[in-house]
Amino acid sequence: MTDVLDLVDVSVVRDGKKLLSGINWRVAEGERWVVVGPNGAGKTTLLQIAAGQLHPSGGTAAILGDTLGRVDVFELRPRIGLTSAAVDLRVPRHERVRDVVLTASYAQLGRWRERYDEVDTGRADDLLAWWGMEGFAERDYGTLSSGERKRALIARALMTDPELLLLDEPAAGLDLAGREDLVRRLANHAADPNSPVTILVTHHVEEIPPGFTHVLMLRQGSAVGSGPIELTLNADNLSACFGIPLVVESAAGRFYARGR
Repeated sequence: MTDVLDLVDVSVVRDGKKLLSGINWRVAEGERWVVVGPNGAGKTTLLQIAAGQLHPSGGTAAILGDTLGRVDVFELRPRIGLTSAAVDLRVPRHERVRDVVLTASYAQLGRWRERYDEVDTGRADDLLAWWGMEGFAERDYGTLSSGERKRALIARALMTDPELLLLDEPAAGLDLAGREDLVRRLANHAADPNSPVTILVTHHVEEIPPGFTHVLMLRQGSAVGSGPIELTLNADNLSACFGIPLVVESAAGRFYARGR
């Protein structure tokens, strides 16, 4: 399988502080990864590298076959879909939900003078429907609930038919019903062979959807475990990741953690 992401001895240093150190990570076609770790572990920094938004201070990072520092990132970034709290904050609250999705085609937030044809609007509406947002296309983005905004942004991230989809804590701030609805939809996404390679970042193993194949576990900028999820997401690795004794259980493709 071709490597979609290949990080070799990657480190990131900012203001004298190491945010990532010695990261070696390969993501292949067809895989669905989850990145787990506590606050400050370096998860968002790692995702910024994977999105081509941040260059490593050391090591090499190859994304979709191109190495950062040797590629025009403005050509690379449209091949990557990204959702995050930072993207959410940048979306104009008066923007129509359909336009939030459509404007991904021009890598912008906020409709201006660009034109879209029926194929574009049809794709946007289909994506909204797939993520449970049918009937919301004419609503203002600012009127949506937190869960609705997250699903709209995933639809937006998929608008350009990316080869790599990055989801930074998509379930953060959701209530139980919202979380479970999103986990179910992400499980359907993971099961679809036409879906792009997906990397999901979370603090909580309960948010990992069934069908995700691999896990990378970070603590203080370093990897403490990486590999197939059934073998790697265990009590020893998760305890080392979060710095407390934990028990890990699984049922019906879901994972649960509790203190010992």
